Amino acid sequence: MEFFADRLRAAPQSRLQRGAAAEALALARQLARWAQRVEEPGSEPREMPDAGMFAAADQILVAAHDVGLVLRTEDEVAEAVRLVEEARQKAGV
Repeated sequence: MEFFADRLRAAPQSRLQRGAAAEALALARQLARWAQRVEEPGSEPREMPDAGMFAAADQILVAAHDVGLVLRTEDEVAEAVRLVEEARQKAGV
């Protein structure tokens, strides 16, 4: 996770604009929804706001921290890692 966030911080603005930031925000939102579903079952998850392309790395770290607190099994950890790697590849960083 931190590797992905660091790569986003180091990416040029043009790469962020071409979709890397949007991919990062999509991942952060997905992880945040996952954490909320576990912490507040039956509630409608709130959507993480778009704080701008330069905040995408921080949003990933916040969401990853939140979901990391609710993961219970090795399979869930593996799924979270898969989601991060997939997003990193799509972001091209």
